[in-house]
Amino acid sequence: MPVSTIAELSNCSKAYISQVRNGKRPPSKKLLAALESYYSQTGKGKQDASTSGTIEQFLHSRRDGVALGTIDFYRKYLTKALPVLGLAPKPHSIQSYIVSLKCSVGGKHAYFRAMSIFYNWLYSPRSGLEYSDKVNPITMVEAPKRPKLILPSLSKEQVQLLIEKAHSTRDKAIIALFTESGLRLSELLNIKLPDISWESRTIRVLGKGNKEGYAPFGLLAEQCLKCWLTEYKPQPNQHIWNIGFWGIKAMLDQLSFETGLTCNPHTFRRTFACLLRKAGVDTMTIKELGRWESLEMVQRYTRSINFQDSMKFYKAPLS
Repeated sequence: MPVSTIAELSNCSKAYISQVRNGKRPPSKKLLAALESYYSQTGKGKQDASTSGTIEQFLHSRRDGVALGTIDFYRKYLTKALPVLGLAPKPHSIQSYIVSLKCSVGGKHAYFRAMSIFYNWLYSPRSGLEYSDKVNPITMVEAPKRPKLILPSLSKEQVQLLIEKAHSTRDKAIIALFTESGLRLSELLNIKLPDISWESRTIRVLGKGNKEGYAPFGLLAEQCLKCWLTEYKPQPNQHIWNIGFWGIKAMLDQLSFETGLTCNPHTFRRTFACLLRKAGVDTMTIKELGRWESLEMVQRYTRSINFQDSMKFYKAPLS
């Protein structure tokens, strides 16, 4: 259905509809209700409506504590793949769809991960749907082999530039805290005043899987954070930011556009690991400070630093 038609039916803007289609914004209740009403009245797109409804049912089934970014990940890929494949595809159809994608191997792997989690739920008793006694097609599809790329991170000077270019005291505090604490976006969003210990410079956070932990921060983050809290004055039971998930993403996207630097929560988390590794901190300690569950991700994030360290001892055999 054209964007203009959907906009007219739902009384939503075309820009918003386009963002939903591209997986950049979640569909509102108003939009879903308008589409459901259209399908029920016209009888058109019943399969699409069923697929869309099942995706929403899957998203609602995710356990409490799942980050908004994770839900955004599922929605982004499932709303593109499932209208093509449907709820009961053949294994070769899934394989052909992945091969046909024009994105990178990493992108294809992301589609596969999202579909695997969805179909594993759909074909299990947890979904409560009719597919639980059928063979799960995703189990017969091989995952695309993902290349082990060196992931981008920022230098200390680049982070300082982003802080300098940030448009508000709050934005400066967010960037400094991201970099010095290695916080995930969901962890940063949920900070309240009682979670902060100024004496030990740590923040109590609720991380992945609702696991409580502590994140450290340094002098720069402390200074930026105190400036912001003096300006904003949140109550003890309030979150310390007057901005939400999409607001932070939009702020970082704008900074990235203005500076030309890769600027998102995952980049800051990698930067946290790389700057610590460059300072001589071992990977096991970085794992504990960043609350990673395994060393593998820390090693993947710091591969470029490990190579640079090795280059210090390199002597060309023939020169």
